[in-house]
Amino acid sequence: MNKPRIVIVIGARPQFIKHAAFELKAKDIFDLITIHTGQHYDSNMSDVFFTQMNIAKPNYMLEIGGGTHGNQTGRMMIAIEEIIQKEIPDFVLVYGDTNSTLAGALVAAKLNIPVIHVEAGLRSFNRTMPEEVNRIVTDHISSMLFCSSDEGKYQLQLEGITENVFVTGDIMLDAFDSYYIFAQNNINIQSLLPEHIIGKYHLLTIHRPANTDNKKALQNILSALSIIDDPIVWPIHPRNRRILESLVIPNNVYLFPPFSYFEMLAVLNGCKKVITDSGGLQKEAYWAKRPCITIRPETEWIETLENKWNILTDVSAVSIKAAIETTVQTNTWKPLYGDGNTTSYISEAIINEFKKMP
Repeated sequence: MNKPRIVIVIGARPQFIKHAAFELKAKDIFDLITIHTGQHYDSNMSDVFFTQMNIAKPNYMLEIGGGTHGNQTGRMMIAIEEIIQKEIPDFVLVYGDTNSTLAGALVAAKLNIPVIHVEAGLRSFNRTMPEEVNRIVTDHISSMLFCSSDEGKYQLQLEGITENVFVTGDIMLDAFDSYYIFAQNNINIQSLLPEHIIGKYHLLTIHRPANTDNKKALQNILSALSIIDDPIVWPIHPRNRRILESLVIPNNVYLFPPFSYFEMLAVLNGCKKVITDSGGLQKEAYWAKRPCITIRPETEWIETLENKWNILTDVSAVSIKAAIETTVQTNTWKPLYGDGNTTSYISEAIINEFKKMP
């Protein structure tokens, strides 16, 4: 039997992490062709992954970053279509819910090539989020859907999607299990952070448009953090750089350029709590057994809310301070989102589907 030929579309930092886990375990099973759209174009948000994680550089680099959602997605689709028509894959695989995800899925579906969606069935039920629209459309045009938990499968059933739906666990756990211990043992946190804050800090990441495109909201978050006794470590997402000049940065908030993935894991390991609006970091905080405060009205990862390991909050000082001061009982932690073998389960299902193809 020939190897199944899979075009994989990636473009944002969380997708590089997921893809690293998949490629390292599946590269001998499949003929993998990777397209990097360029949605994240900062070197620490993109290029460094391929070096640090020892994965192959993408076969195609599209360098399509910036622009409105429609403009960016449209340009991606034009470029991806040309590649797929040239490569003629058996499947197109996409991860998550970015514009790169949507572009790859739409092109493949229109060319009648089966779409594989890894991280299917997630819902925030907030359609003002571009990611929500991306994930809903992608799920409804996919031929194979891999869910991180039973909640995802149940949601797909509610939407009438019942065929070729698999609960495999979360592919980010594969990566986390592989790299977290490595980061602890090989990244010198003293070289990243001031010595006087080590062991005392909370880790902050903010990048959602609702928080970053609204100057007042972002300033409210920072003002809330100013009344926290502990130092705050804030690696700056590229979308925040321009607005920083017009903000008042509290004295207890320490700014850093984006950390590499391994650096981020080391900083995560050293923090007391995580404050974020990121989806992926909510899970990583949970797996690292670090309480998380999510500055959003909703989360796709509802299982992390149990026993207050993850607390949702608005941007008010009172809410954020109360969430940070909440005590979490460490003995309530339990495994979530699989056993770290998600890539193997996905690969097996793809092979079985490939055998059915004419």
